[in-house]
Amino acid sequence: MICAIDSTHDPNLRSWVKSANQTDTDFPIQNLPFGVFQARGHAETPRIGVAIGDQILDLTACQQIGLLQELPESLKAACCASTLNPLMAMGRTASLSLRHHLSQLLRAEQAPPADGTILVSMSEAQLLLPATIGDYTDFYASIFHATNVGKLFRPDNPLLPNYKYVPIAYHGRASSIVPSGTPIKRPYGQQKQPKDSAPTFAPSQMLDYELEVGCFVGMGNELGDPIALDQSEDHLFGLCLVNDWSARDIQAWEYQPLGPFLSKSFATTISPWVVTLEALAPFRGSAFVRAVDDPPTLPYLMSSTNQHFGGIQLTLEVSLSSARMRQEKIAPLHLSRSEFQQMYWTVAQMLTHHTSNGCNLRPGDLFASGTISGSEAGTQGCLLELTQRGTQPLVLPTGEVRSFLVEGDEVTLRGYCEREGYIRIGIGKCQGIVDIRGQQRA
Repeated sequence: MICAIDSTHDPNLRSWVKSANQTDTDFPIQNLPFGVFQARGHAETPRIGVAIGDQILDLTACQQIGLLQELPESLKAACCASTLNPLMAMGRTASLSLRHHLSQLLRAEQAPPADGTILVSMSEAQLLLPATIGDYTDFYASIFHATNVGKLFRPDNPLLPNYKYVPIAYHGRASSIVPSGTPIKRPYGQQKQPKDSAPTFAPSQMLDYELEVGCFVGMGNELGDPIALDQSEDHLFGLCLVNDWSARDIQAWEYQPLGPFLSKSFATTISPWVVTLEALAPFRGSAFVRAVDDPPTLPYLMSSTNQHFGGIQLTLEVSLSSARMRQEKIAPLHLSRSEFQQMYWTVAQMLTHHTSNGCNLRPGDLFASGTISGSEAGTQGCLLELTQRGTQPLVLPTGEVRSFLVEGDEVTLRGYCEREGYIRIGIGKCQGIVDIRGQQRA
């Protein structure tokens, strides 16, 4: 079921947290995303927080001074956990109830609590992975990305015949998912150049980023119990940003016949804040409009509700900053801007297909959209597309040239939702820097 617009989305709402009322904030009172944090430099137990302006509302501290007293005991306990998994497991009713309670607590007409310990400055916090991620699946849901990449490798047959029938995905590696800001080491792996008679084992020379959106599973399903399309969003908690780092030279050699493996599993970065589906209610729209000659969608992946409201009006941007650019105080270079609503498959279709064979998903599982690209120049979601597999390098403001990433390069992903009549909300940012201290060795 699609979330409804309600009083928590009122564009006239303001918060007693002053920074939440600034027009350029990602985290106004209409957003209220969840994350997990620690005080920077302290080895304390992680706590659940809610982003509000440039502050974090500490839910454990709120409970300690009685600000969550009206909530059911099970929901209060979930708010005081060290990961979001218990809250995710409680489903839509619990997250909606908590959202309404926190919205009331943070409104400008409410007197700020005398106890100042419930707010922590983001500058003083270390943001952690928001959940214990048991499983990670990466889809390939952008038809523009699939076509662009296909043209590079199969000019006469860029899109494989199954693409318009089935949401393609591969099972990723949950253990190497890291929070935003974690340095990324260049991986070693087998690679084979066309002119070589045999592969070599060496550091990747084609290190790339991928702009993606991640979806956290809320309420799970039992093994053998598929989730119908119109119920799939009841099993989704919220969205984050994902950078699925890729070693393109390793990938080109290993991906046939079973798909990506070591070219992807060395690192995946996610943003720290999970924006709930409830917060995204004003920004829903139609699913991608398919070409008239595309094959009909199979019945289990088709519904009028998904077709009219399955899309999400989310704008995504990528920027790049080299070590030299930062040293010379040059602003990051904008690389691309794309729209999540242009994905061939919706998040609901991805989840339904994932469970269609009876696969069980669990609270905190993560699946990602795959690279988000558009049909026009400047909308490509990775360097493989932007540089045409390295044949058309980018020129940075310093004069440096990039076909793929080098040590010291920092990639930043951002996302935000805008619609007339509503307050802009952001997903935040997902950052990663190629570690200048050395390469990952096997």
